[in-house]
Amino acid sequence: MSIFALQSLAGGFLDEDLEHFNKNFDDWCIQFESYEDAMDIVQTLEDQESIDVVEITPLSYPKYFFNSLQGTVYATRQIEDKIICVVEPFMGSNFRIAVCDIKTKNVRLTKTTYKNIPSIETAFANYGDK
Repeated sequence: MSIFALQSLAGGFLDEDLEHFNKNFDDWCIQFESYEDAMDIVQTLEDQESIDVVEITPLSYPKYFFNSLQGTVYATRQIEDKIICVVEPFMGSNFRIAVCDIKTKNVRLTKTTYKNIPSIETAFANYGDK
């Protein structure tokens, strides 16, 4: 399960108007089901050398696949049909582990909070190892 998008070498994803680049990948960004479809559009654009076709997956960009996932995602890993993320729900808040179900698109935050990234690393690394 992946999609393809057009990304500027300077950062940002090409908007559906094919002229502007959004900092974050969202519903307004142009997306393709295949690499070939994306390349067909790149070939029609000016300054093709500054645009890359990138593959976006639940691991590389979980916020796109899980709309209810709020905050900043710092790390992801996959365990079976779940994407496990370290997330800061809002700026300045404690970190949490988010469990995102690929099949149902449900997102659940664990109850435990962590004050900083080092404190959550062990829990994140061992999540599901029970």
